[in-house]
This record gives sequence, C-alpha cells and structure tokens, in this order.
Amino acid sequence: MADAVADCRRCPRLVQWRELIATEKRAAFAKEDYWGRGVAGFGDPDARLMVVGLAPAAHGANRTGRMFTGDRSGDWLYRALWRAGFANQPLSVAANDGLELNGVWVTSPVKCAPPGNRPTASEVANCRPYFAEELLLLKPRVLVALGSVGFASVARHFDLRPRPRFGHGAVVRIDDETTLLGCYHVSQQNTFTGRLTESMLDDVFTRARSLLAEPGS
Repeated sequence: MADAVADCRRCPRLVQWRELIATEKRAAFAKEDYWGRGVAGFGDPDARLMVVGLAPAAHGANRTGRMFTGDRSGDWLYRALWRAGFANQPLSVAANDGLELNGVWVTSPVKCAPPGNRPTASEVANCRPYFAEELLLLKPRVLVALGSVGFASVARHFDLRPRPRFGHGAVVRIDDETTLLGCYHVSQQNTFTGRLTESMLDDVFTRARSLLAEPGS
C-alpha cells in the first residue's frame, strides 16, 4: 500500500505541485533531496489509536517522506505523543531519526501536499480508497482527527448519520468499540495564535488513552 501511495498519480494538480516543490526547494533545505511523492501513513501496525491529519506539508512530509516530519506541526504532534507514552522520543526531523511509535498510527485522508493546504473535493475522493484501506487493515478503536477534513473523512467512512459536527474536544461514539475525537489541527495558524495549546493537545491524548483502557478496547 505504501508503494501504491508513493507512485499514485490520480490527481494531476497535486502531482504537479508536489514535484514542483521538490524542485523549487525552500532555501533552508536547498541541499536536501525531497521525497516529492505520495506519503503513506506511519506508525505501529498493531495500533489501536489512529491520528488523522489533513495532508503532507509541502516542506515537511513532502520533503522527508514521513507524515508530520520536518515541520513545526510535527514538532507539536510528536511531543504530545511522546508525553502520552505513544512515542519513544519527542522529535521527528527525518525518516531515519530513530522515531518509533507504540500503539498509534499517523496518517491523512489526502496523501499528497496540496497547494495552500486546500485539497479539492475530487482530490479527497481520489485518495479515499487508500484511507479506507488503512482503516480496514488497522481497525483502530480510537481516532483523533486533527481538523475538520480528517474529522469529516472518518465520519464519511463510517457513514455516520447525521454527520457529526467538528469541534475541538468533540466525542463521537461510532459504535460500542470505536470513538472519534475532534482536535484542532497542529498547524502554525492554530499553535502560534494560542487557539491550540500543548495542554489542550495533551488533554485529547489523555482522553484517547482513557478510551483505549476501557473494557473491549
């Protein structure tokens, strides 16, 4: 599946953008080789917790080839996972940095970096089979959706009706064993402005661990 995601060319706009970024690099990374392909999920294949973002960042995962790796959003996410006991270290700077996740899988419903972090509806739909396969293979018991796109993608996969409304701290029982949690995205737009704090992020993962500890999980 990771190979299929890396080689996918279903969305011409996204393919063009990810490859352009990999050529016209940010100055700070001018000497690095960019991944410039689709980015598959990353983590523990036996995970019961799934973290669902939006898409690879242009100079983060699109550069390093690993979700939430090499950018400030990832700094926030992996520090929180480390504090919650899901990661062996608080840093995620490169695909070979020794980071290991325990009990958690990190992914996104869109596998290529979109211009302006805004994928179109058709691009989200093109990626849907990959995301659906991840959910079917992993069968997570708790899903933490970082932002409204990830939240809506999970709700669509499970055909939740009526569609639940995204919000930070939202809790949606999908079935007796599966729960969806809403969390503001760890984007700089949220973290720099204080809309999302580390304490708020920690609370979400504390709630996720509590749910995982429930009988049947």
